Amino acid sequence: MLKPKQVFIHETAIVSPKAIVGSGCYIGPYSVIGDGVILGERVRVESHVVIDGETEIGDETHIFPFVSIGLAPQDLKYKGERTKVIIGKRNQIREFVTIHKGTENGGGVTFIGNDNLLMAQAHVAHDCTIGNKVIMANGATLAGHVIIEDGATVGAYSGVHQFCRVGREAFIGGYSVIVKDAPPFAICQGNHAKCYGLNIVGMKRRNYPKQTIDKLHRAYRLFLKLNTTQALERIKTEITDCPEVELLVNFIETSKRGVIK
Repeated sequence: MLKPKQVFIHETAIVSPKAIVGSGCYIGPYSVIGDGVILGERVRVESHVVIDGETEIGDETHIFPFVSIGLAPQDLKYKGERTKVIIGKRNQIREFVTIHKGTENGGGVTFIGNDNLLMAQAHVAHDCTIGNKVIMANGATLAGHVIIEDGATVGAYSGVHQFCRVGREAFIGGYSVIVKDAPPFAICQGNHAKCYGLNIVGMKRRNYPKQTIDKLHRAYRLFLKLNTTQALERIKTEITDCPEVELLVNFIETSKRGVIK
């Protein structure tokens, strides 16, 4: 194990001599750090945490008790192949969160970006990709191959079906079931979830200009009122010079599972 100065490892922790531990790290009581683990600088691992497999964790990430990262996926097709978990910087990973490594058929990597909050009991399955500044509330669950884009929120005890996408800054209400792609900037909620239009409150809190909000609001009124083909034609024709509307159009056009309406 590479052990720079100013690293604290509790005497009851088990840290593999093959692990790489960055400067300023803290590893708490009874935690287990496996052979292929790389911890960046100032990573704090509280008590009773298990980190195994080919797992990289970025600087200043804080991992709370009873978290499990990098163990084998819950996929019957997985046969022990070498796959990875990559986690970025400044993440908050709360109690009892589980993050599983990827599978060969899914690209081999479960990826989490920077500045995310994963609340207690959240689950990130194999081959998922989470962007930056995402919030997963208590008990939120991602099946395999899910993509969560930057700034999105997945509400408490909600489940996202495999291969679904949750768009940029989308808001998924609590106890929802997502079986299609949840569009960006919108509110989706229910079982199965329905789209309730633009998250205007969220956009105001993020200081979007009024003109942008108005254009997106009109785009969503067309999208929810008309069939998808008609809506896209009118949005492209009638709403111009708005990158956020262009992002929405691209999201709909590239969907493989269909978009929640």
